[in-house]
Amino acid sequence: MSTKELYTKGARVWIKDPETVWKPATVTSDFDGKSLPLEDADGGALTITVKEDKDLPPLRNPDILIGENDLTSLSYLHEPAVLHNLEVRFVDRNEIYTYCGIVLVAINPYFELQIYNNDTIMAYRGQNMGDLDPHIYAVSEEAFKLMERDNTNQSIIVSGESGAGKTVSAKYSMRYFASVGGAGDTESQVERRVMASSPIMEAIGNAKTTRNDNSSRFGKYIEIDFSKTFHIIGASMRTYLLEKSRVVFQASEERNYHIFYQMCAAKEREELQGLQLAEADDFIYTNQGNNPIIDNVDDQKEFGKTHEALKLLGFSEEDG
Repeated sequence: MSTKELYTKGARVWIKDPETVWKPATVTSDFDGKSLPLEDADGGALTITVKEDKDLPPLRNPDILIGENDLTSLSYLHEPAVLHNLEVRFVDRNEIYTYCGIVLVAINPYFELQIYNNDTIMAYRGQNMGDLDPHIYAVSEEAFKLMERDNTNQSIIVSGESGAGKTVSAKYSMRYFASVGGAGDTESQVERRVMASSPIMEAIGNAKTTRNDNSSRFGKYIEIDFSKTFHIIGASMRTYLLEKSRVVFQASEERNYHIFYQMCAAKEREELQGLQLAEADDFIYTNQGNNPIIDNVDDQKEFGKTHEALKLLGFSEEDG
């Protein structure tokens, strides 16, 4: 059966919409090779003129497949099918993760979810990818398991646009490795040091933008080293393409790097005396955005976290 033969009366399709991008419609009469009569979800009638096969609207998936946790399970895998499936899982089911084969698609909910605790880590330990619901821990476990089985290096690529949740995803992946790759007091100290790198890198490399309150303004390559018994023995991080221009200029509603505001907020601390610090609004390098506040973020407390992380990594007060 050719694709054209699927466009019969009652067939369900997607049509483009200026407001919702795509909206559902139903074929009201068999395709005659030249035009396709449709009725959209609002009851409106329209006809699509078909000159080439690409003019035919994408077919909709059966209802039984909608909400599948793996996009490759869909009968039709195209833009509207992917977007609709992700929407159903995110909006209707509160599921932020969906597989697409070995790829994990994540939608940023912009609030904290209680799905990353130690019990969840243990639930995914030893499981095959696909045995449980999609999760960043499932991807991390797959990489860890392949490293154990094949004794070869593994890589996880975290990509997406600004605000997609790359920083948080990488942090949770590191947390998983720190949990399953540790044993004993010595390893525990290494694990804590690995996790301590996150607040430091965020303080000096992340900033508030119009799209994301904690946007990484640099790329990073994190390498976690394991012993022959698969316990963490160290880690390193390489950074590249730091947005240096942000140090001297910020657009409206944006901030410089977090560390400057943390230091200004914690200016009364003993270790910062002598630096002639003041309020962030008093410095040209920190007031150009005209909005130095981030909702629900206490810069003074964040400086405390940064300070503790630096001490954990071996920096002394004299190093400051």
